[in-house]
Amino acid sequence: MQKRVKNDKFLSKIMSAEAAAELINHGDSIGFSGFVGAGVPIVVPKAIAERAKKLHAEGKEFQIRSFTGASTDLDLDGALAEADAIAFRTPFSTDPTLRKKINAGEVAYTDIHLSSLAPQVKAGFFGKIDVAIIEISGITESGELIPTTSLGNNQAWLDIADKVILELNEFQPEELEGLHDVYTNPLPPHSKPIPLTSARDRIGSKYMTVNPDKVIAVVFSSTPDRLNKFTPLDEISIAIGDNVVKFLKGEEDAGRLPKGKLLPLQSGIGNVANAVLAGLSRAGYKNLECYSEVIQDGMLDLIKDGTVDLASAAALSLSPKAVEEFRQNVNFYKEHIILRPQEISNSPELIRRLGVIAMNGMLEADIYGNVNSTNVMGSQMMNGIGGSGDFARNGYISLFLTPSTAKNGAISAIVPFASHIDHTEHDTMVIVTEYGFADLRGCSPRERAKRMIEIAHPDFREELRSYFERACAQEKPGHTPHLLAEALSWHDRFNKTKNMKK
Repeated sequence: MQKRVKNDKFLSKIMSAEAAAELINHGDSIGFSGFVGAGVPIVVPKAIAERAKKLHAEGKEFQIRSFTGASTDLDLDGALAEADAIAFRTPFSTDPTLRKKINAGEVAYTDIHLSSLAPQVKAGFFGKIDVAIIEISGITESGELIPTTSLGNNQAWLDIADKVILELNEFQPEELEGLHDVYTNPLPPHSKPIPLTSARDRIGSKYMTVNPDKVIAVVFSSTPDRLNKFTPLDEISIAIGDNVVKFLKGEEDAGRLPKGKLLPLQSGIGNVANAVLAGLSRAGYKNLECYSEVIQDGMLDLIKDGTVDLASAAALSLSPKAVEEFRQNVNFYKEHIILRPQEISNSPELIRRLGVIAMNGMLEADIYGNVNSTNVMGSQMMNGIGGSGDFARNGYISLFLTPSTAKNGAISAIVPFASHIDHTEHDTMVIVTEYGFADLRGCSPRERAKRMIEIAHPDFREELRSYFERACAQEKPGHTPHLLAEALSWHDRFNKTKNMKK
């Protein structure tokens, strides 16, 4: 214990997860650490879930309000959702059980830009935070907290929570110390310009801080991060990556990007994002900088081969193989990676000032460039907007990446009218599929439509073109021609057609 807890004030607060769970009350608002499955407390949330089941069996009420950084883990979101222990949840989440309850109206959910949550909670827009439950890897002699593999909203929850439970994860390597740059900004009217001018700048502390008098429990654990399973690169994802590189090379040739150096890159999560990163390596780029929210497998590969020299983010999100690679070479990666709070990693001010090239996935885009990132068929929440809005709205160049179809070719990702809009045509610049890229910058709506149809899957281009031409042929087509009744039923028609063919 003394090896990881070097400050005596915390030793008397060590207890079991079950004892710590008894300190949580019905109706409490809890700020959990965790971002894309990294740095997530596990044993205390599982104990809270078990306590909820017991109380429900006794006919007693027990639900909490859950605030996190982004998605967490099956043993946090999943366990609490299965125990009917969550009344409210924000922001981004990927847990299937929680998703079902959100879409059934059983859990109130607020989707919010990741950069905005901590400032809004600090301002009191969501009420107070009763308890912060934060994963750490150690406590220093002076009482500072050593973070693990994400920073998310951790420092914000530590600052504003009435009480704090620390889950000290001995599985995480002690060498993580020094990986982080903890910096927070006061609320207006006291906020100041963030003094960061490069992705490689360090402007804060290596440690998180907490008032030891607020700490009510220290719980030991030994749990790995959620191990993410990325689909292997396939022909479609590789083609999308190659099209991104083709676009970037064209921007260099046109003098709109620095030759061979680019600007700081942001990349979302998944096999398409990994394919884009692999494409940068094949294209021969070296010593790039990344200013993103997540570091995943492809980024480690690029750091290792010299394509990327410095990557700044809020969290690691790795596969089992990449976790082992990181753990074996943590001291090497510490020289090339900085983890920051998400209100800094996703700061609109910094994204715009640094000139970040934003690359994010989506569910669908319509022919005019409106993008849906969140709601399947307009109403069924998938995961949430995450950080895509922070980067898309403020990036120097904003790209959205997608395979041209979904559901094994049954649904087109390019549609007449997006069933839900997270990123309007004003915030989207370039859409990329395996069939090419549609550069929408400076285009009128009708010009946009023609370019978008050209990157749709060939099976759907004729129908999209027919829709657009008929919309334009109306007596009063307007600036953005639509046949709304037809547009809104488009997915349903094609689902039925594909099913009949089967």
